[in-house]
Order: sequence, then structure tokens, then C-alpha cells
Amino acid sequence: MSTEVTERPVVTSRPRGSARRARVFTRPALALLALLVLVGIWQLVALARIWPEQLLPTPGQVWHQLLVTSDSGNGQGGYGGSTLWERLGVSLRRVAYGSVYGIGIGVGLGLLMGLVPAVRATVEPLVTFLRALPPLAYLSLLVIWFGIDEEPKVYLLMIAAFPPVAVATAAAVTGVNRQYVEAARALGARGWQVVASVILPASAPEILTGVRLAVGIAYGSVVAAETVNGADGIGGMVLNAQRYNQTSVVILGLVVIGVTGLLIDSLLVALSRLLSPWRGRA
Repeated sequence: MSTEVTERPVVTSRPRGSARRARVFTRPALALLALLVLVGIWQLVALARIWPEQLLPTPGQVWHQLLVTSDSGNGQGGYGGSTLWERLGVSLRRVAYGSVYGIGIGVGLGLLMGLVPAVRATVEPLVTFLRALPPLAYLSLLVIWFGIDEEPKVYLLMIAAFPPVAVATAAAVTGVNRQYVEAARALGARGWQVVASVILPASAPEILTGVRLAVGIAYGSVVAAETVNGADGIGGMVLNAQRYNQTSVVILGLVVIGVTGLLIDSLLVALSRLLSPWRGRA
């Protein structure tokens, strides 16, 4: 009697860690490929002259404006007396001040709303009211109160930034597992010790999500405010370029705003992963 030996194919499986690293390594390549495709389509449409050059400049013309507006020695001090990076720095400084103030107020108020039901019942309608208002709706009132200097812009960003943080913090605090709180109290923690050791760490992921939303709203608000009455920020550059039909400068400003916002959001995502590494893991 003969016996037949059946060979089974050897299945090799890639370790999960290496597969995850491979996926991570492909993300920058995919993002770069998508960017190149977008720029290529833009170039082809611009060369087809479907619209006049004044309406749709080529990527090369926008790149030229980047070099010109970044050079303080071009006879114009960059663009209108300030370089692109100086204008961007002005806008980012406003965003930083307004976001820090707004996030601080939002976290503090959100904690009170989540811990004290009476405070939440009293304050939540006002927070919801402010969250529903477009920031530019009360910019004119802030200008009447504080003038046209830095104060109204910073206050605008502060008011725009704190509602999403307050709402996210209050929702996170009320959603903390009560068993964790009771366990901390059983171990001797009292008052703010429970808040610092249990409630804040458990609420950190949701609070940081609110912070991401707040910074995004603040950045969009400062650019919009500068296009209304500010001439020294990146939004002011876009406004001045629009007045003189300098489409390439307008597109350059939009690209710089978008890329900067993407970088800021990426930093906040990295901060969220650093402060709450357990999120998304079993």
C-alpha cells in the first residue's frame, strides 16, 4: 500500500507590527501623490486657457509670488511692507493668544458645568448661544468697545474658542465612569484630588478633541477678521490682493493658510496621542 504525501502551501503572515508600520509609511507617499495629481490637474487646466490667466494663474506663477512676498529686499518689503512670513506670524500670534485664553476659560467652565448641575443649567444656554453665533457677527461690537487694535481680534478668538472646549469638557466629565470616582474616594482622595487624578485624565481625549475644534475655529476666525478690517496679517494680504485682482497672491495666501492649519492640527493630534496614549487601544 502506497501512501501519498500532500504538501500544504506554507502561509507566511506578516507580523502585525510590521504591517502597521508599512501602512504608516505609505501615508506620506499617498499624500504626496495626491498633491502632485492636484497640481498636475491645476497646471493642465491653467494651460488650457479655459479661464483667463488673471482668474486662474499657473502653479509656477503662484510659486513666483511665494518667492517675491518672502523677500524683504524686493523694493516693496515683501508685500505691502511686510513679508509673507511676518504676516503669517502676526496671525499665528493672535491665534495663540486667543486660543490659550479661550481654552483656559473653556476647560474651567466645562469642569464646573460637568461637576455642578446647577452651573450647567445656568451657563449652558449662554454657551450654546455663543457657539451658534458666527464670530464675525460680534466683531463689529468688539471694535466699537475696544477699538481697531489687537484687543478686539484677541477677544474675538477667545470668545470663538471657548464654547467648543466648554461643551466637550462638560460632556467628558459627565461621561466619566462613576466607579472610578468611587474607587478614588475609597482610597482617600477628596475634592480636587479626585478631579486631578481621575476625572481630568479620563476626560483628556474628549477635551483635546474640543481643543482641536477650538483652534481650528480660532484660525478661521482670525483670517476672516483680517479680511474685514486687518491689513497686517495673512488675511489682510489676501484682502489687499483681491482689491487689485492679484489672483496668484490670493491663491498663495489660501494655500499658506491651509497648510499652516494642517500643520497645527497635526501637532494637536500628536499632543493628543502623547497625553492619552491609551485611546483607541483595547
